[in-house]
Amino acid sequence: MSKTVLIVDDEERIRFLIEAYLKKEGLNVLQAENGQEALRKFNENSVDLVVLDIMMPIMDGWITCREIRKISNVPVIMLTAKSEDDDQLLGFKLGTDSYVTKPFSTKILVARIKALLKRAYPEEWENSDEKAYDGVYINEQYHEAKINDKEIYLSPKEFELLCYFIKNKDIVLSREKILDAVWGLDYYGDLRTVDTHIKRLREKLGEKSYLIATVRGMGYKFEVKK
Repeated sequence: MSKTVLIVDDEERIRFLIEAYLKKEGLNVLQAENGQEALRKFNENSVDLVVLDIMMPIMDGWITCREIRKISNVPVIMLTAKSEDDDQLLGFKLGTDSYVTKPFSTKILVARIKALLKRAYPEEWENSDEKAYDGVYINEQYHEAKINDKEIYLSPKEFELLCYFIKNKDIVLSREKILDAVWGLDYYGDLRTVDTHIKRLREKLGEKSYLIATVRGMGYKFEVKK
């Protein structure tokens, strides 16, 4: 089941930026512009992690974190423009799990969110839709691909293509079958689209590109060595 992240920040631009990245990772997102609204949404929904700004109107992040900790131990990431040690110590005293200072890298924040979710819900993470073959790892729920524990960044179609290959490992797949499965039966593009995307996928797989073998006159096969 996909996890839900509550983003609490009075800057709308920041909320929507983080939401866009999290949705690409397959996560559900709720937004709140102040602590009061955050507590209401937290109580009305099943929230698995909170990204919480400190400086907000009506109710700041410190009070909000304290109220959340009265009823829940969900992971909390404090998001703030302040970097003083005293602020960070206060955050950890209130039960904050991580601390991110503005300006921040959205990709790094998302990676930290995923790491906290994995640590907080290990059983659900292990049971999620993930597979690994010969050093190539995918997790469909979190749209994550790695080679030897190093993350690689694939386009949505490249990721779908890799998932399809892995699900059909050691089976020869024609270009027509790949096109129908990944692009859909109503796609009327050229079969060369398959070749182009496979070429790009192989480039990103690097030393593991040999896993996608060309079967002359038939198509392709994700070939796992025994």
